[in-house]
Amino acid sequence: MSNPDLTVTEIAVTVKLFAAFQETIAAEQIELNLPARSPVVAVFDYLVQDYPELEKWRSHTRFAINLDFAPPDTELQDGDEVALIPPVSGG
Repeated sequence: MSNPDLTVTEIAVTVKLFAAFQETIAAEQIELNLPARSPVVAVFDYLVQDYPELEKWRSHTRFAINLDFAPPDTELQDGDEVALIPPVSGG
């Protein structure tokens, strides 16, 4: 029998930022608290609330959780490290 007092309602994740994300937010990494069972795309959604200029990168951004690429609907766990990987430019 589970104890309802131990139900996790919020998780903490570390977000690694690169390229346009790092330049816009002016940080290499940030800590976020999100609702439990949030998908990794919720990290992007959260950042766009404060930095709407990042929206243009939505369709080109890939996600990694704990150094493994992950689809946007992958559920986050408390303590995960998330990387937002923007498109690579150059030639």
